[in-house]
Amino acid sequence: MTKNILRLDSSMRKTGSYSRDLATKLVKQLTGDQQSNEEYNSEHKSQVTIRDLADGVPLIDGNWIKANFTAVDERTPEQNKYLETSDTLVDELNSADLIVMAIPIYNFGVPAAFKAWIDQIVRSKLTFKYGDNGPVGLVKNKKAYIIIVSGGTKLSTELDFISDYIRHILSFIGITDISFIDSSGLGRDESETLSHAHKLIECI
Repeated sequence: MTKNILRLDSSMRKTGSYSRDLATKLVKQLTGDQQSNEEYNSEHKSQVTIRDLADGVPLIDGNWIKANFTAVDERTPEQNKYLETSDTLVDELNSADLIVMAIPIYNFGVPAAFKAWIDQIVRSKLTFKYGDNGPVGLVKNKKAYIIIVSGGTKLSTELDFISDYIRHILSFIGITDISFIDSSGLGRDESETLSHAHKLIECI
């Protein structure tokens, strides 16, 4: 069965990035590809969309907010332009069956580019809505793999401000099937931490 995979890279490092390396390994594991994504896609028609957030994600501003809260049939061409990137990012998310998020921890939080992506895709009546019993996520039937990489901050400790946030925001829009690939604390024991992360991927 063909699976559409959305890969999100949020490390600002284009080379020498542990999160990018682990994401590459995970995508290959998910597709069964031991060569290149292009060769696998050609033969098996699997679709891997790569969104490199280090290439830039626009910050939302007053114009974006006004456009977003204007009814679709009342938006001006200029307002549609303000939402163009957001619409594309939401389409990528909705088209995916599997989502791979490679996220390094920067100063105890997510990279600014990842937060900007979150702001672009969390949209009322598009990825969530408010019902009688509160918010309801509209992004359904997705599986998310979250690769977390850090030098010193360990997940599931008092300094972990990131995993609950990611779990909450994804659940808010409807993505509840979430698995973490823990590669945090590289500065403490790089070899053991990476070995653990690779084993987690190989078991998928």
